[in-house]
Amino acid sequence: MHSLFISDLHLCAQRPDTTRLFQAFIRHTAPAAEALYILGDLFEYWAGDDDLDTAFHLEITQTLRALAEHGTRVFIMHGNRDFLMRKELAAACHAQLLPDPVKLDLYGTPTLLSHGDALCTDDTAYQEFRRQVRDSTWQQQFLAIPLPQRKAQIEGLRAQSSAEKQHKSMDIMDVNLQAVHGILQAHAYPRLIHGHTHRPAHHVHHLDGHTCDRWVLGDWDTHANALRCDANSVRWENIPGAPAQTEHPLTLL
Repeated sequence: MHSLFISDLHLCAQRPDTTRLFQAFIRHTAPAAEALYILGDLFEYWAGDDDLDTAFHLEITQTLRALAEHGTRVFIMHGNRDFLMRKELAAACHAQLLPDPVKLDLYGTPTLLSHGDALCTDDTAYQEFRRQVRDSTWQQQFLAIPLPQRKAQIEGLRAQSSAEKQHKSMDIMDVNLQAVHGILQAHAYPRLIHGHTHRPAHHVHHLDGHTCDRWVLGDWDTHANALRCDANSVRWENIPGAPAQTEHPLTLL
């Protein structure tokens, strides 16, 4: 038995190559797993569950529903681009929405799952924005706006974010080491799997006499990436149609 972990697919109709890789992964690789965990940013953005009926969104939800009906459990976590996903989307995918973070026993190893954006505490402007848009009152008010206006606002914010990233260092947009250590301490030193930073790697943290593995998932904009976990090992999983997964650096921290 094994489980698979992916993140940061950023699926949208404008990136058909990524969609084809995703479809191939779901059809040929994921059915062998007992569970698939999508740790945020499944979509380029999600304006609300009232946008479920577009042709592209139907294609994605039907693909995940077919996987779930095959017998692979599907779990989805909110990311920084699709934090407005709700129970209607989960039902359409036959999936379960996960809180962020969430801790589980993964084949005998305590494992903490997160999208990862909350760990990027050096980016203070983003953290302020994150607090705003994760507020339930703000979300309720935003979702009351007509869907076309919501999409226009989100697309404007995406363009603004892309422009601002040009002036931010990669270190600011990466996780903060103290934030990582804090979440590991708060959850009794588990293994940690997250995405968001687009820096796939394996890190080992030596903290308070404990050794904690941290696996960072990659983004599918540049290279389709998945992690395979079973009772004996953790390894990168190759995806049909994608370049072979290269070894990522092991960093001791």
